[in-house]
Amino acid sequence: MPQSLYGFIWRISGSHQILVTLLSILLFAIGTSSIEVQRRIVDDAFRGGHYAPILVLAGIYLAIVVTEGLVKLALNVYRNWIGEAAVRSLRLAVFATVRRKETPVFSSAAEGIQLSIVLDEADPIGGFVGESLSEPVLQAGVLLSVTGYLLYLQPLMALVVIFVFFPQIGFVPLMQSAINRRVQDRIAILREMSGTIVSAGGATDKNGEQHARIQAIFGKNMGIYKLKFSMNFLMNLMTQSGTASILALGGYFVVTGQTEIGTVVAFLSGLSKINDPWGDLVTWYRDLQATRVKYALVRDAARIGAIQAD
Repeated sequence: MPQSLYGFIWRISGSHQILVTLLSILLFAIGTSSIEVQRRIVDDAFRGGHYAPILVLAGIYLAIVVTEGLVKLALNVYRNWIGEAAVRSLRLAVFATVRRKETPVFSSAAEGIQLSIVLDEADPIGGFVGESLSEPVLQAGVLLSVTGYLLYLQPLMALVVIFVFFPQIGFVPLMQSAINRRVQDRIAILREMSGTIVSAGGATDKNGEQHARIQAIFGKNMGIYKLKFSMNFLMNLMTQSGTASILALGGYFVVTGQTEIGTVVAFLSGLSKINDPWGDLVTWYRDLQATRVKYALVRDAARIGAIQAD
């Protein structure tokens, strides 16, 4: 197995990664255009006059939404196909290691690790493979294109949007590092449990070690949940603060005649479009760090298994 996670990803799905990345670029280009259509519909409605242009714009908006949905459908199916193919490759690699010797002799710990990889650890790694390149391209593309559009409409209000997300660059990596440590510890404990089950010939717990491991896993999982949802709370709090700031500043600009109501609506829609991809980008970063840990453990286990099979 390659040394790095992305070396593994490129080896098993390089050409497919290029195609899903191109689909991602198309998707964020389509999605950004819908904000401008919304702004024009609102401005035309408030100005009064002819209804026909509004109807045409509504039709264009509907066409954009349908096209965006179809591209997203194709992207999601393609991503998951790549991910499932990666899971299949990892599981087959475990059996390929065993086939290197007709009657391999593994320790109970090694058998437990193989069992853990085949039944549990391959899925999250394969799931990440499908979105490893296309997801950051898609979400970063949405962030940059929507932020650029908002800066064009009203630079001062766009700064509010930027300041909403800037502090998150600091606390997200710190909290994610703490989550990663717990993920690594959890996997190690699960492997110990699998090895003990194999050596004992079943799920027995005569000396209470398995009970202690189950309690330790419970503690690690709860620690992960607390950090994860605390991070989500802080991110949501900053987003809602941004919404309040846009309403206050945008309302002032509308009252003083410095902007139109459609611009305020565009900013609210833009903030929503930025918030979702930002959350997805944070989730992707969180999955990247966790998957690197899991891949390193699987890679090292595969190398140990290959040595034993020889």
